[in-house]
Amino acid sequence: MPARHALIIGGSLGGLLAAHLLRDAGWEVTVFERNTDDLTGRGAGLSTHPQLLEILRRIGIDFDESMGIKVDTVLCLDRSGHVFLEEKTHRVMSSWGRLYRSLRDPLSGESYRLAASLARIEQDAQRVTAVFADGARASGDLLVGADGIRSTVREQFLPEVEPQYAGYVAWRAMLEESEIPAAIREEIFERYTFCLPEGEHLLAYPVPGIANETQPGRRAYNIVWYRPADPEKTLVDLCTDAAGRYHGTSIPPPLIRPDVTVAIKATAHQLVAPQIAEIFARTEQPFFQPIFDLESPRMVFGRVALLGDAAFVARPHVGAGVTKSALDAASLAEATSSNDVAAGLLRYERSQLPFGKGLVALGRREGAYLTAQLKPREQRSAAELKRDIRDVLVAHNSRSESLRSVLVAARAAAG
Repeated sequence: MPARHALIIGGSLGGLLAAHLLRDAGWEVTVFERNTDDLTGRGAGLSTHPQLLEILRRIGIDFDESMGIKVDTVLCLDRSGHVFLEEKTHRVMSSWGRLYRSLRDPLSGESYRLAASLARIEQDAQRVTAVFADGARASGDLLVGADGIRSTVREQFLPEVEPQYAGYVAWRAMLEESEIPAAIREEIFERYTFCLPEGEHLLAYPVPGIANETQPGRRAYNIVWYRPADPEKTLVDLCTDAAGRYHGTSIPPPLIRPDVTVAIKATAHQLVAPQIAEIFARTEQPFFQPIFDLESPRMVFGRVALLGDAAFVARPHVGAGVTKSALDAASLAEATSSNDVAAGLLRYERSQLPFGKGLVALGRREGAYLTAQLKPREQRSAAELKRDIRDVLVAHNSRSESLRSVLVAARAAAG
């Protein structure tokens, strides 16, 4: 019997996870990535969960100490930099680039094609064909849309489904360990640190360095700072470059105006602990990402399946974007392991649709405090006016358990 062929649109982590898991299930796979170069270096910190580590082991990637940095303490710092709460935790912080290389390197050149920008999809009952912008065509038995929040695959089948802005942005900064002042490095580097300016939320933690190193002295420190941003004024201003060109809801970091960078660094010194503000200020180019929700009503369209962020985007407080992609990919590989692809895809959708919806709902709950900051003060609830640090830590320390609960509920809903 001829081998079945899966076309995977999107060569980031979701597409790579799908490629490995489908190949292990007997599929021939080809990954098509729209960018002209490998994606190494994109992204920053990456949370891990037991479900992700189990799937990585299944495909031959042993997540050992070289893959991440263990963190055993959480610090909460006030505006003056004093520790007002300290607790034990157990987390392994990795990086997008470290995991990407582990998944990307085993794939041969023929099975991973760059500069392949999808134009449209054609299909019938037996085959599906990807038509690319340069006129090239590729046909297979299955097409997987793993092309992220701005998915071209999803747009063809669900043009009405668009990301919904959550009302705030995440400012990000990452500084190499060697560039952090010694006293600050000694105090906080190997700790997970929170700062909670009124109406905002900042977290910081160690990650592998610029070349994915995890050895002491060659690591980096990552900052994620959530700040409300009115979509009509603040976000428009942030996304307008020095030439006056508005870039929509996302602007490339090099085009962020110098005055915006100067202002956010000054604001860091005003609002957050001086240790964190100093690391933030020393970062050459902090950048921001608007936070979105995305929820698809369907995941399967004939021989086409959506996966990961192409189908659902939960806010990053859940810390499970890559884990969700891995669970989607594992479910897809298992469901399509038999010859009846159509029936398998229906099983996949029945399983993962409630899981995606559950994660989006969890992310909305976790981010409700930040979204509420755009409401007039008199319209906010008590919980929206003041955030309890204990609630923040409970949510942080129970991320994996919350993910497991969503997964169990989804499996029960799927029958």
